[in-house]
Amino acid sequence: MNKSLITNFFALAFTLLGLILGNHILYTIGLFALSGAVTNWLAIHMLFEKVPGLYGSGVIPARFEDFKMGIRQLMMEQFFTKENIDRFLSSGSGSASRIDLSPVIEKVDLTPAFDNLVSVIEGSSFAPMLAMVGGSDALQPMKKPFIEKMKTSITQISQSEDFTNLLRDELEQPDMIATMQNKVSDIIEKRLNELTPQLVKEIIQSMIKEHLGWLVIWGGVFGGIIGLVAALTNNF
Repeated sequence: MNKSLITNFFALAFTLLGLILGNHILYTIGLFALSGAVTNWLAIHMLFEKVPGLYGSGVIPARFEDFKMGIRQLMMEQFFTKENIDRFLSSGSGSASRIDLSPVIEKVDLTPAFDNLVSVIEGSSFAPMLAMVGGSDALQPMKKPFIEKMKTSITQISQSEDFTNLLRDELEQPDMIATMQNKVSDIIEKRLNELTPQLVKEIIQSMIKEHLGWLVIWGGVFGGIIGLVAALTNNF
């Protein structure tokens, strides 16, 4: 339901009805209501669209860069401050003790670690003995068990209290927090650069246009009341 259209329709209907019937009071109420409703509707329209000859119209698309800068400043100065990041890392929800690294460890390819182990053995005093049993190829059956054991061991280490304490202390270092803040700033900047003036206009319109429609309704209501007062005053 378009609140603005309905309000303007009733205001115009009152105006025309008063004009046709020669009813001065009805005509004045309708005219003032139409004036208030149309004025507020035009003001809302001018927020989003450029109207030729009306300075200041189309303010939202025109101030697009300021809009983006305002979002960035809001995010960085109110949410992602160094104090808030430090508080998040120190809290129960953001502490290192709650960081589960097992999914990451499971995806890590530990083949280079096994290859390095083989290289170490080949460069050690065990190399001649290894050559007698087929060289490095003889170690290949150990690759899968080695990787599985390594992942299990690394997961256990990552879940130990000593590791989580070290990780938390490292994350809470001033340089680390500054680095995290810079990365967040870069992410926000990249996302904002993807916005276009048209997209910003559509986002804001979808959020507030429905509620701004009440401005048109109240503009018509108060305009009608003022018209009634004006009409009654003229009769005295």
